[in-house]
Amino acid sequence: ESNTACPYFSNDLDVDDQDENTGRGNWASKSEYILSTIGYAVGLGNIWRFPYLAYKNGGGAFLIPYFVMLVVTGIPLFFLESAIGQFCSQGPINIWRAVPLLQGVGVAMVMVTLIVSIYYNVIISYSLYYMFASFQVPLPWSKCLSSNCNKTPTGKSSSNVCKERCLPLHSHVALQRSSGLDETGPVVWHLALCLLLSSTLVAAALIRGIKSSGKVVYFTATFPYVVIVILLIKGVTLEGARDGIEFYIGSQSNLTKLTEAQVWKDAATQTFYSLSIGWGGVMTLSSYNTFHNNVFKDSIIVTLTNAGTSVFAGFAIFSILGHMAHIYQMPVGQVVKEGFGLAFIAYPDALSKLPISPLWAFLFFFMLLTVGLDSQFAGIEVITTCLVDAFPNIFQSKRALLSIIICAILYLLGLPCVTQAGIYWVTLIDQFVASWVLLVLVLLEIIGFCYIYGGNRFIKDIEMMLGNKRFIFWLWWRICWFFISPCIIVVILIWSLMTFEPPSYGSVQFPLWGLVLGWCMVAFILLWIPVVAVCKVMRAKGNLLKRLKLLCSASEEWHPYLDVHRGERYSEERCCHMTNPMSRPEANVNVITSSWL
Repeated sequence: ESNTACPYFSNDLDVDDQDENTGRGNWASKSEYILSTIGYAVGLGNIWRFPYLAYKNGGGAFLIPYFVMLVVTGIPLFFLESAIGQFCSQGPINIWRAVPLLQGVGVAMVMVTLIVSIYYNVIISYSLYYMFASFQVPLPWSKCLSSNCNKTPTGKSSSNVCKERCLPLHSHVALQRSSGLDETGPVVWHLALCLLLSSTLVAAALIRGIKSSGKVVYFTATFPYVVIVILLIKGVTLEGARDGIEFYIGSQSNLTKLTEAQVWKDAATQTFYSLSIGWGGVMTLSSYNTFHNNVFKDSIIVTLTNAGTSVFAGFAIFSILGHMAHIYQMPVGQVVKEGFGLAFIAYPDALSKLPISPLWAFLFFFMLLTVGLDSQFAGIEVITTCLVDAFPNIFQSKRALLSIIICAILYLLGLPCVTQAGIYWVTLIDQFVASWVLLVLVLLEIIGFCYIYGGNRFIKDIEMMLGNKRFIFWLWWRICWFFISPCIIVVILIWSLMTFEPPSYGSVQFPLWGLVLGWCMVAFILLWIPVVAVCKVMRAKGNLLKRLKLLCSASEEWHPYLDVHRGERYSEERCCHMTNPMSRPEANVNVITSSWL
């Protein structure tokens, strides 16, 4: 099948002769897409955030709101984004040809991914450093720098002070952490070298785009499950493991927590962020599917695998934390930490108590490395895809060079994050950028495709890919897309803004200028939305009302990528007719009402 619009793509390195879409290329197999998407969705948050949230919010009781939110928000929105990308075979910017007025939302998604990729690369470098440090015997973090420590060779310590400081490596050796954001300090060169290595690994994996990364994920997406199984088998045999699992989702589950609104908010937030909705990666990866791929089935597989991984990883984490609590003779709740603290302090400390501890530490940090790389692959692919889609005649034949340049730029931008104040920069970006900003983008995405473009109209687009479905099949998705999901997002967004607290790293507060910089990053992302909209309105013709109607109508470039898939609905003559807003039947109807027609 030929693509007459783009004949010069056919000889490019990242397109094979057997690809259905010879213009952009396709996944070599369905398994590569599934593994890449699972690897993208299953991130570090599944390892270091979900287990803590479950423990904090009632243990096993937390699974009830978590899976409820997965069904009413996670799966519907993941399905929506996957279908959008697969239908038009474009990245998160060009998909807004469906609603040109909101194309700035796509630009904002790419900006979020770009900024987050900077610090995500740094977290991968942490994993690399700890992985290399795991070759030492004894493990570096099994020793303590505190003069108050009585730590014995078995890892026990009688000093309460030391129980909070028995892991000096993260702050004192690995990070060489300064006193605050004001004290930048020099670059920590061993972290800078690890950052260079992580950038090199990502560039090498993406040298041929999805054609090369699709092969790498056969290992990076499956290896974490092997390690989790190994750690779980080892963990449940340890003394005190049962106490840890009981704290996680065992008999100490607290069903009364279900009456607390915060628990439901945490469940919705974790579901939303763990599936990487609103980042542009889901659309980008699905855009390389064949047109008739069963994107609905794939969405169910990926979302359920992601949720199952979070629950499963929690058992491995808490069984070994329970053993550490037993050794320290402390309640499990006092050794549990969240985020960086769990991944780089609490869990490594627990692993240091095991026989052959360097082996367990190496496996754990190698697992973190592979989990991080999968997510980073998709993040870079978002940026690359958008550039190639926007300027195909320039970048399509130079995709390898483009990937290398992007990774090099991200490396340079990441150097401030490996200074002595680097962990503060990482925390600042994480708290401001990878937060409620995504809720705004997804809310606009729902408004754009379900209310302006038309939810029922897009359902017809999906049926062009999947075939006709019964009305009852679509009833649930209509309810979620039009009502449940946007209402939940609005509630979480308002709640997040009302309860917002200035971020900090432990007890270290950020200076005022740091907080101002954080808000500037938020403004930089969100301002693309009105700026792009205003530019498009100014460039359109006619009075203001006609311009708005035109920009709220799908452009003639919105259609399946290949001619053979366009059918009568997107034939060239019909597309030209539909670009004239006054010739459309719904031109004089309220845009929200028209979405149901």
